[in-house]
Amino acid sequence: MIEVKNIWKSFGDLEVLKGVNLEVKKGEIVAIVGKSGAGKTTLLQIIGTLDRPTKGQVLIEGTDVFKMKDNELAAFRNKHIGFIFQFHQLLPEFTALENVCIPAMIARQKESEYKPRAEKLLTDLGLSDRLNHKPNELSGGEKQRVAAARALMMNPDIILADEPTGSLDTQNKKELSDLLLQLRKEYGQTILLVTHDKDLAKMADRVIEIVDGVIK
Repeated sequence: MIEVKNIWKSFGDLEVLKGVNLEVKKGEIVAIVGKSGAGKTTLLQIIGTLDRPTKGQVLIEGTDVFKMKDNELAAFRNKHIGFIFQFHQLLPEFTALENVCIPAMIARQKESEYKPRAEKLLTDLGLSDRLNHKPNELSGGEKQRVAAARALMMNPDIILADEPTGSLDTQNKKELSDLLLQLRKEYGQTILLVTHDKDLAKMADRVIEIVDGVIK
Protein backbone atom coordinates (compact mmCIF):
# COMPACT_ATOMS: atom_id res chain seq x y z
CA MET A 1 0.00 0.00 0.00
CA ILE A 2 2.64 2.56 1.12
CA GLU A 3 6.36 2.32 0.40
CA VAL A 4 8.72 4.96 1.74
CA LYS A 5 12.16 4.60 0.18
CA ASN A 6 15.27 6.38 1.48
CA ILE A 7 13.50 9.61 2.38
CA TRP A 8 15.68 12.54 3.34
CA LYS A 9 14.35 15.97 4.29
CA SER A 10 16.39 19.05 5.04
CA PHE A 11 15.37 22.57 6.01
CA GLY A 12 18.46 24.61 5.19
CA ASP A 13 21.35 22.99 7.04
CA LEU A 14 19.02 21.05 9.35
CA GLU A 15 18.50 17.40 8.37
CA VAL A 16 15.16 16.30 9.81
CA LEU A 17 14.80 12.91 8.08
CA LYS A 18 17.87 10.82 7.29
CA GLY A 19 17.18 7.95 4.93
CA VAL A 20 13.82 6.71 6.22
CA ASN A 21 12.44 3.43 4.84
CA LEU A 22 8.96 2.17 5.72
CA GLU A 23 6.33 -0.18 4.32
CA VAL A 24 2.70 -0.18 5.40
CA LYS A 25 0.28 -2.89 4.34
CA LYS A 26 -3.29 -2.27 3.20
CA GLY A 27 -5.66 -2.11 6.16
CA GLU A 28 -2.87 -1.77 8.71
CA ILE A 29 -2.89 0.73 11.58
CA VAL A 30 0.62 2.03 12.28
CA ALA A 31 1.53 4.43 15.08
CA ILE A 32 4.60 6.64 14.68
CA VAL A 33 6.11 7.72 18.00
CA GLY A 34 9.16 9.66 19.13
CA LYS A 35 10.24 12.80 20.95
CA SER A 36 9.28 16.26 19.72
CA GLY A 37 11.53 17.27 16.84
CA ALA A 38 12.36 13.69 15.88
CA GLY A 39 10.76 14.07 12.45
CA LYS A 40 7.38 12.33 12.97
CA THR A 41 5.15 15.06 11.58
CA THR A 42 7.56 15.80 8.73
CA LEU A 43 7.41 12.14 7.69
CA LEU A 44 3.60 12.14 7.90
CA GLN A 45 3.39 15.31 5.78
CA ILE A 46 5.64 13.77 3.14
CA ILE A 47 3.63 10.53 3.06
CA GLY A 48 0.52 12.70 2.77
CA THR A 49 2.13 14.62 -0.14
CA LEU A 50 1.76 17.92 1.73
CA ASP A 51 5.53 18.36 1.47
CA ARG A 52 8.15 17.01 -0.91
CA PRO A 53 11.27 15.22 0.32
CA THR A 54 14.77 16.49 -0.37
CA LYS A 55 15.35 13.09 -1.92
CA GLY A 56 13.77 9.63 -1.92
CA GLN A 57 10.48 8.12 -3.06
CA VAL A 58 6.97 7.57 -1.73
CA LEU A 59 4.90 4.97 -3.57
CA ILE A 60 1.17 4.67 -2.88
CA GLU A 61 -0.38 1.60 -4.50
CA GLY A 62 2.65 1.55 -6.79
CA THR A 63 2.34 5.20 -7.86
CA ASP A 64 5.50 7.26 -7.41
CA VAL A 65 3.66 10.32 -6.14
CA PHE A 66 6.45 12.88 -6.38
CA LYS A 67 6.81 12.35 -10.11
CA MET A 68 3.48 14.16 -10.45
CA LYS A 69 3.08 17.86 -11.16
CA ASP A 70 1.65 19.94 -8.31
CA ASN A 71 -1.90 20.07 -9.71
CA GLU A 72 -1.91 16.32 -10.36
CA LEU A 73 -0.57 15.69 -6.86
CA ALA A 74 -3.28 17.87 -5.30
CA ALA A 75 -6.00 15.91 -7.12
CA PHE A 76 -4.38 12.60 -6.10
CA ARG A 77 -4.19 13.73 -2.47
CA ASN A 78 -7.82 14.80 -2.38
CA LYS A 79 -8.97 11.46 -3.77
CA HIS A 80 -6.69 8.99 -2.00
CA ILE A 81 -5.67 10.53 1.35
CA GLY A 82 -7.76 11.78 4.27
CA PHE A 83 -6.34 13.87 7.12
CA ILE A 84 -7.26 14.21 10.79
CA PHE A 85 -5.34 16.97 12.58
CA GLN A 86 -4.84 17.75 16.27
CA PHE A 87 -6.88 20.96 16.14
CA HIS A 88 -9.50 19.70 13.69
CA GLN A 89 -8.86 22.43 11.05
CA LEU A 90 -12.60 22.93 10.57
CA LEU A 91 -13.71 26.15 8.85
CA PRO A 92 -15.54 28.15 11.56
CA GLU A 93 -18.04 29.79 9.20
CA PHE A 94 -19.24 26.44 7.82
CA THR A 95 -21.58 23.92 9.44
CA ALA A 96 -20.48 20.39 10.27
CA LEU A 97 -22.15 19.15 7.10
CA GLU A 98 -20.53 21.83 4.93
CA ASN A 99 -17.09 21.08 6.40
CA VAL A 100 -17.46 17.41 5.55
CA CYS A 101 -18.53 18.26 1.99
CA ILE A 102 -15.41 20.33 1.22
CA PRO A 103 -13.26 17.56 -0.36
CA ALA A 104 -16.12 16.64 -2.73
CA MET A 105 -16.67 20.29 -3.58
CA ILE A 106 -12.97 20.63 -4.41
CA ALA A 107 -13.33 17.59 -6.69
CA ARG A 108 -16.32 19.34 -8.33
CA GLN A 109 -18.74 16.54 -7.62
CA LYS A 110 -22.47 17.17 -7.84
CA GLU A 111 -24.20 18.19 -4.62
CA SER A 112 -26.84 15.54 -5.23
CA GLU A 113 -24.07 12.95 -5.04
CA TYR A 114 -21.95 14.19 -2.16
CA LYS A 115 -24.47 15.67 0.26
CA PRO A 116 -26.23 12.34 1.06
CA ARG A 117 -22.83 10.70 1.61
CA ALA A 118 -21.75 13.47 4.00
CA GLU A 119 -25.01 13.16 5.92
CA LYS A 120 -24.57 9.39 6.19
CA LEU A 121 -20.98 9.69 7.40
CA LEU A 122 -21.97 12.14 10.13
CA THR A 123 -24.91 9.97 11.11
CA ASP A 124 -22.72 6.87 11.24
CA LEU A 125 -20.37 8.77 13.57
CA GLY A 126 -23.21 9.70 15.91
CA LEU A 127 -23.69 13.29 14.78
CA SER A 128 -27.09 13.16 13.10
CA ASP A 129 -28.33 15.98 15.38
CA ARG A 130 -25.29 18.17 14.72
CA LEU A 131 -25.37 18.49 10.92
CA ASN A 132 -26.17 22.20 10.92
CA HIS A 133 -24.06 23.17 13.93
CA LYS A 134 -20.94 25.27 13.42
CA PRO A 135 -17.64 24.27 15.06
CA ASN A 136 -18.04 26.71 17.97
CA GLU A 137 -21.26 24.87 18.86
CA LEU A 138 -19.56 21.45 19.05
CA SER A 139 -17.55 19.74 21.78
CA GLY A 140 -13.93 18.74 21.21
CA GLY A 141 -14.91 15.14 20.59
CA GLU A 142 -17.66 16.15 18.19
CA LYS A 143 -15.26 18.35 16.23
CA GLN A 144 -12.84 15.45 15.91
CA ARG A 145 -15.62 13.20 14.61
CA VAL A 146 -16.57 15.85 12.04
CA ALA A 147 -12.90 15.90 11.00
CA ALA A 148 -12.97 12.10 10.71
CA ALA A 149 -16.09 12.28 8.52
CA ARG A 150 -14.39 14.88 6.30
CA ALA A 151 -11.34 12.62 6.04
CA LEU A 152 -13.60 9.80 4.84
CA MET A 153 -15.61 11.92 2.40
CA MET A 154 -13.75 10.79 -0.74
CA ASN A 155 -13.48 7.20 0.50
CA PRO A 156 -9.68 7.50 0.56
CA ASP A 157 -7.28 4.57 0.73
CA ILE A 158 -5.30 6.15 3.56
CA ILE A 159 -6.12 8.11 6.72
CA LEU A 160 -3.28 10.15 8.23
CA ALA A 161 -3.78 11.42 11.79
CA ASP A 162 -1.35 13.92 13.36
CA GLU A 163 -1.64 13.96 17.17
CA PRO A 164 -5.41 13.37 16.89
CA THR A 165 -5.90 13.10 20.68
CA GLY A 166 -3.63 16.02 21.57
CA SER A 167 -6.46 18.43 22.37
CA LEU A 168 -8.91 15.89 23.84
CA ASP A 169 -9.79 14.88 27.39
CA THR A 170 -9.56 11.27 28.63
CA GLN A 171 -13.09 10.26 27.60
CA ASN A 172 -12.79 11.75 24.12
CA LYS A 173 -9.35 10.13 23.68
CA LYS A 174 -10.96 6.74 24.33
CA GLU A 175 -13.78 7.53 21.89
CA LEU A 176 -11.32 8.55 19.16
CA SER A 177 -9.29 5.37 19.66
CA ASP A 178 -12.47 3.33 19.27
CA LEU A 179 -13.41 5.43 16.23
CA LEU A 180 -10.15 4.67 14.42
CA LEU A 181 -10.68 0.96 14.94
CA GLN A 182 -14.26 1.35 13.71
CA LEU A 183 -13.09 3.17 10.56
CA ARG A 184 -10.68 0.38 9.73
CA LYS A 185 -13.33 -2.27 10.33
CA GLU A 186 -16.14 -0.58 8.40
CA TYR A 187 -14.29 1.25 5.63
CA GLY A 188 -11.03 -0.73 5.33
CA GLN A 189 -8.74 2.28 5.50
CA THR A 190 -5.02 2.08 6.08
CA ILE A 191 -4.25 4.38 9.02
CA LEU A 192 -1.00 6.09 10.01
CA LEU A 193 -0.99 8.17 13.14
CA VAL A 194 1.61 10.31 14.84
CA THR A 195 1.10 10.38 18.58
CA HIS A 196 2.61 10.97 22.01
CA ASP A 197 -0.38 9.15 23.52
CA LYS A 198 0.83 5.74 24.72
CA ASP A 199 -2.72 4.39 25.04
CA LEU A 200 -3.55 5.40 21.47
CA ALA A 201 -0.33 3.82 20.20
CA LYS A 202 -1.25 0.54 21.90
CA MET A 203 -4.33 0.12 19.69
CA ALA A 204 -2.18 0.12 16.53
CA ASP A 205 -1.12 -3.08 14.80
CA ARG A 206 2.45 -1.83 14.83
CA VAL A 207 4.41 0.96 16.50
CA ILE A 208 7.51 2.49 14.92
CA GLU A 209 9.80 4.94 16.66
CA ILE A 210 11.70 7.79 15.05
CA VAL A 211 14.87 8.97 16.78
CA ASP A 212 16.77 11.93 15.31
CA GLY A 213 15.26 11.45 11.86
CA VAL A 214 15.83 7.69 11.66
CA ILE A 215 13.44 4.79 12.30
CA LYS A 216 14.71 2.58 15.12
